[in-house]
Amino acid sequence: MSVIRMAKTVPDSISFPDEEEKIYQFWKDIDAFQTSLKLSKGRPKYSFYDGPPFATGLPHYGHILAGTIKDVVTRWAHMSGFYVERRFGWDCHGLPIEHEIDKALGIKGPDDVLKMGVKAYNDECRKIVSRYSSDWKEIISRLGRWIDFDNDYKSMYPWYMESIWWVFKQLYNKGLIYRGYKVMPFSTACNTPLSNFESGQNYKDVVDPAVIISFPLEEDPKTLLVAWTTTPWTLPSNLALCVHPDLDYVKVQEKSSGKVYILMEARLEALFKTEDEYNILDKFKGKMLDGMKYKPLFNYFSYMREKTGAFRVVTGTYVTTDAGTGIVHQAPYFGEDDYSVTLANGIISKEMSVICPVDACGCFTEDVPDFKGMHVKDADKHIIKRLKADGRLVHEGTCKHSYPFCWRSETPLIYKAVPSWFVRVEQAREQLLENNKKTYWVPDFVKEKRFGNWLRDARDWAVSRNRYWGTPVPLWVSEDGQEVVCIGSVAELKELTGVEVTDLHRENIDHLTIPSAHGKGVLRRVTEVFDCWFESGSMPYAQSHYPFSSKKDFEDTFPADFIAEGIDQTRGWFYTLLVLSTLLFGKPPFRNLVANGLVLASDGQKMSKRKKNYPDPLEMAHKYGADALRLYLINSPAVRAENLRFKEEGVRDVVKDVFLPWYNAYRFLMQNVERLEREEGSKFVYKEGKMEASGNYMDRWILSFTQSLVKFVTKEMAAYHLYTVMPALVKFVDQLTNWYVRMNRRRLKGEGGVADCHKALESFYSVLFSMTKVMAPFTPFLTDLMYQNMRHLLAKDETSKDDTRSVHFLMLPKAREDLIHTEIESAVSRMQTVIELGRVIRDRATLPVKYPLKEVVAISNDPKALEDIRSLETYILEELNVRTLTTTTDKEKYGVQLKAEPDHKVLGSKLKGEFKAVSEEIRGLSDSQLTAFLQTGTVKVKGYDLETEDLRVMFSVSEKKGQGEGHQYEAHSDGKVLVLLDVSPDQSMLDEGVAREVINRVQRLRKKAKVQPSDEITVYYKASEDLGRIIREFSDFILATTKQPLKLYPVPPSENVIIAEAMTIKNHTLDMTLTGTPSAPPASTAAAQPTSKSGAGKAKSTPSLSPAPVVNGVQPCVKFVNVQLCGDLTAGEGRTGTQATVLLENPAGQHGLSADQLLAQVQSAFGLRGRNVQVFEDAKLSKAVGGAKLGNVAGKTLYVSTATTNNGNVTESSLKSPVCHFANVESGGKKATLLLENPRGCTCSASELLDQVRAVYGLNSKAVVLSQSRDKKDAVKVDSVDLLSLHSKQLYVL
Repeated sequence: MSVIRMAKTVPDSISFPDEEEKIYQFWKDIDAFQTSLKLSKGRPKYSFYDGPPFATGLPHYGHILAGTIKDVVTRWAHMSGFYVERRFGWDCHGLPIEHEIDKALGIKGPDDVLKMGVKAYNDECRKIVSRYSSDWKEIISRLGRWIDFDNDYKSMYPWYMESIWWVFKQLYNKGLIYRGYKVMPFSTACNTPLSNFESGQNYKDVVDPAVIISFPLEEDPKTLLVAWTTTPWTLPSNLALCVHPDLDYVKVQEKSSGKVYILMEARLEALFKTEDEYNILDKFKGKMLDGMKYKPLFNYFSYMREKTGAFRVVTGTYVTTDAGTGIVHQAPYFGEDDYSVTLANGIISKEMSVICPVDACGCFTEDVPDFKGMHVKDADKHIIKRLKADGRLVHEGTCKHSYPFCWRSETPLIYKAVPSWFVRVEQAREQLLENNKKTYWVPDFVKEKRFGNWLRDARDWAVSRNRYWGTPVPLWVSEDGQEVVCIGSVAELKELTGVEVTDLHRENIDHLTIPSAHGKGVLRRVTEVFDCWFESGSMPYAQSHYPFSSKKDFEDTFPADFIAEGIDQTRGWFYTLLVLSTLLFGKPPFRNLVANGLVLASDGQKMSKRKKNYPDPLEMAHKYGADALRLYLINSPAVRAENLRFKEEGVRDVVKDVFLPWYNAYRFLMQNVERLEREEGSKFVYKEGKMEASGNYMDRWILSFTQSLVKFVTKEMAAYHLYTVMPALVKFVDQLTNWYVRMNRRRLKGEGGVADCHKALESFYSVLFSMTKVMAPFTPFLTDLMYQNMRHLLAKDETSKDDTRSVHFLMLPKAREDLIHTEIESAVSRMQTVIELGRVIRDRATLPVKYPLKEVVAISNDPKALEDIRSLETYILEELNVRTLTTTTDKEKYGVQLKAEPDHKVLGSKLKGEFKAVSEEIRGLSDSQLTAFLQTGTVKVKGYDLETEDLRVMFSVSEKKGQGEGHQYEAHSDGKVLVLLDVSPDQSMLDEGVAREVINRVQRLRKKAKVQPSDEITVYYKASEDLGRIIREFSDFILATTKQPLKLYPVPPSENVIIAEAMTIKNHTLDMTLTGTPSAPPASTAAAQPTSKSGAGKAKSTPSLSPAPVVNGVQPCVKFVNVQLCGDLTAGEGRTGTQATVLLENPAGQHGLSADQLLAQVQSAFGLRGRNVQVFEDAKLSKAVGGAKLGNVAGKTLYVSTATTNNGNVTESSLKSPVCHFANVESGGKKATLLLENPRGCTCSASELLDQVRAVYGLNSKAVVLSQSRDKKDAVKVDSVDLLSLHSKQLYVL
């Protein structure tokens, strides 16, 4: 074994996009993707089909989401030991391409195409097919997806088209192809029919004319049948009327006009507003009308009366009672039901000429001379006008309904009978459902519900289109249509025509003829081309040119192991794949499928280039990195087939919350490996697979946690559950950085000795290296960046010939069961709970962790939990900075009681008028009732079953019971463990807190000067008297952390000054200078460098701050007072400032303060807990504040002093507004005030602001959103906004 020492120093900061560009270039340099394929040759194959996008535009977030899912899964398969071929495909034919050409060339219909010629038209289509292909390759590759663009497939390739011919011939030979007329959705803009699944993709709400028309009976012209329609343009083609045979119809006379109408009894409301408007003359079943003849509306097709008995009443059970008049006008070739009913009644036949006076452009033909040339939708108003003139219009109105639009041209579809070649699908429904059962979908409900329901209603599939740019339907037919030859290959075409072709598009084969085998002259090819969905559904076979080549390769890898696309493909590609596979081979085309949801704009609208309501994907990659975009997408609801509202801040948060902590952990590892080797001369070499278990508890925990995670991720990825994997991987980053590294910093820095440091670094390296490999499929750039440095610390096996240049060439780690200790993971989890609850208490009490506290108490009913907590006492004490830990099952001993408050927003909307009474009952719930509620999640109050969202449970700690002299407990709980913190300070603890502040100032100065941990520096200081005492008393404590002793000024003239600064700590002055030779360029020194011979600089004094301004007369909505520290009394506990604001109530009218509570608030604001201070109403300090109510001091300034304070001359303040910046807030009708700073000059953090909201409204740890309006459109981004800019604003809690 040997190791090459090449690990590089990791910089403090990083630009993820810039580093990604370097890795991207590295991949190009080593041809990483193709290299990975070569390295995996000979492994078991994992087959994957890539659904072909149209090449008529650039990739959008829908493509990127699906592409990222595909990339993650196929990378994972590759690193799991499979050979994974990944070929990109393009859908090159059909409407998307032709529509672009039609727009560009102004082509309106088939005549325009014939004028320019099919060859010229197709040449234009061919030109734009690859217009964006190079952009696609660059964008998709830059986003980290590894897929083969060079060995791609295009549906326009001749070999691809030949396989489509083969597919069609197999269906033809099985008797599954037929020609027929069928009423189909028809795009008049694109001059072609659409399949049912295409027409179902784009419904819109429209307002159409709705007319009621009269049809006089032949035998009694004064009796009028009345029918309703929203498509007046179909009325010229009316051949019959249809009624329901078993429902009741009535003959009525309108009182006002005397006219007699026949309509369904249940639909009288369609014609009359009240019963007083008509008299019922007769009542009968609909079948009594069967066969009655009526007068046609128009004479265009009157010959049909004699020919087939048209213009009579027929019956059909599809007639409903929910719309119209119960009498349905029948235009057989413009409605599916119309066609079926009139065919069944002999009014039309399959053999007769079609009565369809509308051309491919949607315009009336010469068969309807009065409206010839008009588009049907434009003709509506003219037809209505004609019917009105003829006295046939009974009522005219409008109807709003959902109507299908063309998915490509965005124009309304019509239903129209067209000749087409059909694949028989209806007879295979059961087989389709059975094959669907054999597939595995994520999420499962899409398979069972959406897709399964579609299959149950599957209809015969019209696969031909009357277009030009597509794979020609390979049928040659005699003139009489009786002799048909289906061609299945280029060779067969040559054999029958004598012509060899290399391109199968129309211009190359339309002229070819086949001699008739039955003396019918020559057979000519039908004019249609295939629907592009037939082409994409054939891709499993066509991409391999099956069965003409790669036959065995295809058969060995069919069905595919995995496919993935958007949920909208349930009626598209997923469907056509299954139909063709079932009809050809009797089995499903894939084993596993992931369906993703749609990506919408941030406002929930569809992403639109015109509206520019979404950021450019490549811009996101250049701004935050492709990895951040990938992680954001695959850690979103979209991987559960739900919709995602894309928000740029979500991508930014991935960088902030995941990548930066992860990178800093990696940097910390490499820095300390370098330190170990430099300072101790101990070489660090990691021998993967040979690491022995550590004796350190936290090492064993992080190793166990990591191995459990590897085990979990492996199991979940086998189930294609990206939505469970990603949260677990993100949690790992938190556990590693915020727990393991944080709690083991000293060990990792070598404070426990070389052997312990080496073991800690080995454990650290092990988990980071394992997760680098596990995360590689998800974040390919960052993981390879880390690996390029980390791999130089790996023991190198000289006998191995494996290519290890990239992390993506490695295999995924296998979980080591010998390192998994679930009991350790459980114990650490409980320890973390105690620490996190303690931190919340500190935050609420505004007690920084720097300041030590006396005691933390953990209360639980579970003895094992308490045992676990006690076993990790050392970590709890250190993390919470407390002196002692007490564990107990007796919460009564500490006077802890549960209490509840109703959630006004949630419960108020539920209970309305009962809210007040139920609220009182909630507040009266006992401790035992609330304990049971926390366990079960439900409680009955005044007959209502309330759940966790309806009320907030809080802990109250009695001031009389369980709190001895000098103890002051505050509590918080997660429902399982209750934590109490003794928040009463003493002087020694306050001094230690100041010492920690000194350590913090040293570290901040090092960071500001960009001093590296390995740099040799010296720290000089000069402090005010009391601060100097604290530094001396805690010198060992300070040294243990800073690793440099603090030396008193003066700074020797020979020293090289790196940085010097004057600062204030708790109103103590401190001058500090760092000297030495930094490895980084020196930072610019502060203005307050030493100027005297003694080396002591003059400390900056804290400037006096003016009160917050009054804006437009806005005042807090609650009562308040200002408070002023007098004389030399200064703030403590790390606070600064001499002025503050205290709210006397919050929300308005609630929780009013007593004098004692006011004093406690003042002590908290200024950090004076434990100090004997008094609050006075006057500047002379003659009248102490007292009494239960403080209403008389509201709006005034109060003065704070101690008996020993030198008060000096205190000036009476006349200020009537808050000295601190504030904002008013409202929730559930309750108005309150938030302080944006306190004391004046100490701006609160975003988390502190949100904690104020939670405390005021009792929201516990619930998520809080603030907005400047009552909805989310004006939501405040508290993490990024300058909080003082909210001064005097009105906010709302959402």
